[in-house]
Amino acid sequence: MILIPAIDIKDGQVVRLFQGKFSEMKVYGDDPAAVAQQWESLGAKWLHVVDLDGAQTGTMKNQAMVGRIIQAVKIPVQIGGGIREEAMVEYLLTVAQVSRVVLGTKAIENREFLKKMIASYGEKICVSLDCSDGFVAQRGWALTTDMKAVDLAKELEDLGLSWMVYTDIARDGTLQGPNFEQLQVMVNTVKKIKLIASGGIGCLEDVKKLAAMPGIAAAITGKAIYEGKLDFQEAVKCSTNA
Repeated sequence: MILIPAIDIKDGQVVRLFQGKFSEMKVYGDDPAAVAQQWESLGAKWLHVVDLDGAQTGTMKNQAMVGRIIQAVKIPVQIGGGIREEAMVEYLLTVAQVSRVVLGTKAIENREFLKKMIASYGEKICVSLDCSDGFVAQRGWALTTDMKAVDLAKELEDLGLSWMVYTDIARDGTLQGPNFEQLQVMVNTVKKIKLIASGGIGCLEDVKKLAAMPGIAAAITGKAIYEGKLDFQEAVKCSTNA
């Protein structure tokens, strides 16, 4: 399992939210590129960057900052947040040299768009499945739909999707541990999609438990490493050796 540090950007700063709430935001730095270099130096093999301004407004705002991050590190970067246009996907993957684009709202609302992106870019396309009580949320987590996460996951698998980030909103930023029960349900649901677990990692035991779950290809950690609750270097070793 690959352990991936999250770099969430809001107004040019590195921040973390609590359960996706912009009203509960904490700033951890004002130089995202330097933070990216820090995680790379501590053993990160990938970075997960989120344009929170883009997620909030529906239009990506931090392309220049993403470019600086990619120039600052040698490891691959995946980016999400407000990516809802084909031209932006093309720009990120071909010009900015992003390694993987994470789609959310647009992929959920427009399957034809997603099919076209998968056909064009294959494994470089990932969908973020953000869930609340097993139901899909979208538009920066502001709207919870009546769509069951497992049903959508099956649809996405049928479309040929290779990568999926599964986030339990209630756990995100809480340090209370991932929703292992729902993650197991998702592992049992999709067999061809590589799952990235997100939300709730609070300690080394959480990482070890995720790494021991067949079907979890990677996990994203954020608040735990910024708050010093999780030693990232040690966690990388545990996730790799599991």
